[in-house]
Amino acid sequence: MTGSDTQHQTGAGTQLVERIIVALDYPDASGAEKLLQQLKGIPCYMKVGMELFYAAGPQFVLRLKEEGYKVFLDVKMHDIPNTVKGGSASVTRLGVDMFNVHAAGGLAMMQAAREGVEAALAGSPGARRPILIGVTQLTSTSRAVLNDEIGLAGSVEDAVLRYAGLAREAGLDGVVASPLEVPGIKARCGPSFVTVTPGIRPAGAELGDQSRVMTPREAFAQGTDYIVIGRPVTAAPDPREALEQIVASLY
Repeated sequence: MTGSDTQHQTGAGTQLVERIIVALDYPDASGAEKLLQQLKGIPCYMKVGMELFYAAGPQFVLRLKEEGYKVFLDVKMHDIPNTVKGGSASVTRLGVDMFNVHAAGGLAMMQAAREGVEAALAGSPGARRPILIGVTQLTSTSRAVLNDEIGLAGSVEDAVLRYAGLAREAGLDGVVASPLEVPGIKARCGPSFVTVTPGIRPAGAELGDQSRVMTPREAFAQGTDYIVIGRPVTAAPDPREALEQIVASLY
């Protein structure tokens, strides 16, 4: 694949490669830095999760921003409303492009997250509004786990749609959910309500600890806005080739 191949656009003019979020699931900055060099020039989103953020801190987020990447800070805030409000303000000032809170924290907590964003924007001229999303159910959650361990009745999809509706009521921009639930979320919350879908596995890839998965092409066909891909790229012998093959599979 040539560099121009990764620049194909959808009918809406949005480059699909910019809607692919690569999960930098590394224990420290050195592994992530190596991957950045391998993927240099491919304008994908980068996801910084708890493992890397706790090890490398805000400075690594700033490093990604200096390189021109959009950053999804995946720390899944879940605490009392005032604490989440403060955390949301902090990451907004940091300059992340997207971050998440657990929808299970409830309406008041999610509203506080939105208030934290607004407070940071009001106090920081030039700050950009991040996409604020709620985590519905982890893609590792099966119905048995949901019913027998978490203690919620019904199907995983029932829980996802309930949380998505609550996130919309709280003023969030969208939710994290598996690609299987995207059509139901869009039907309930509207087409502009953002969906970010992990649990993406290219055809033939191992499932790992994911239980609700789709291929990248299938996920976009379902109508999702962003897909998150980790190990199929980061653990590949040639991560750049793996990502380019994923992008090629979308057309």
